[in-house]
Amino acid sequence: MDIYLAKTQGFCAGVSLAVDIVKEALQAFGPPLYVYHEIVHNTHVVNAFQEKGVVFVESIEEVPVGSRLIFSAHGVPPSVIEQARLRQLRFVDTTCPLVTKVHNEAVKFSNLKFETILIGHRGHQELIGTSGYVDPDYLHIVEDEEDLDALDIDPEADVACITQTTLSVDDTTVMLDKLRANFANLKEPSHSDLCFATQNRQDAVKELAATCELIIICGSPNSSNSNRLCEVGRNAGVESVIIDSAAELDLSLLEGRDKVGISSGASVPRFIVDELIERIRERYPDSHIHTFENPEKHIEFKSPEVKEALS
Repeated sequence: MDIYLAKTQGFCAGVSLAVDIVKEALQAFGPPLYVYHEIVHNTHVVNAFQEKGVVFVESIEEVPVGSRLIFSAHGVPPSVIEQARLRQLRFVDTTCPLVTKVHNEAVKFSNLKFETILIGHRGHQELIGTSGYVDPDYLHIVEDEEDLDALDIDPEADVACITQTTLSVDDTTVMLDKLRANFANLKEPSHSDLCFATQNRQDAVKELAATCELIIICGSPNSSNSNRLCEVGRNAGVESVIIDSAAELDLSLLEGRDKVGISSGASVPRFIVDELIERIRERYPDSHIHTFENPEKHIEFKSPEVKEALS
């Protein structure tokens, strides 16, 4: 069997930054350390931190007054930051810089009083965070083309559009084209809100689909970008499955396949992919692994002063 690994594997730069900040905080201050929402959407990362004394919370009221808190990589609305200050919490914000870019766009368009259309998945933490940076009087959340068709906005109005960073590139392109056709004065960010890790990983799955008969995506069920990778593979006409761990793979899916592709979400530790390869090799010991250069290998985001912020 030939096993093809997508050229993008392991943490993206934003996830790596968030995970490293939690590690640094634990090393400097020890537990308990509180994190607002899951630091990233990956079961293994969250479980590993919980075993070391990290407490994940869904409301600021769960954090004892004066404690140390870290905000997740998905971003939080300004109201949550204000609640943390009122509770005298010492906190570090690990919001991915590419998500922060969208927050800044949201503030700009809102200050200009533009009707602001936010494309994303309702209930996702990133969308909730970004929504908080738009004046609610001008905010319109859309998830699909049906939502676009239902918008009650003057076609000649000043309209802006921003997006969640982890959406399907192809689906978002279709929706943006429709918005451009519907609104003559549509304002868009100078660069796409979809992050490079999302684009790179979806492109890599398309490359796998041109060769492979089965694509296996490593990712947790609540990971938006991992689920989009699975959709990309299926939309390309290749059977694609998503698994949270190597043990979840139904080995019967490999029967009769000569070429299998493996990709992973941006918040998936590399060891999950390695364990999957070993499990396949136990069944097919003569498998050949094909690897490619990762276009993100030199990309890093600067870390804030963690010790100073939490002291």
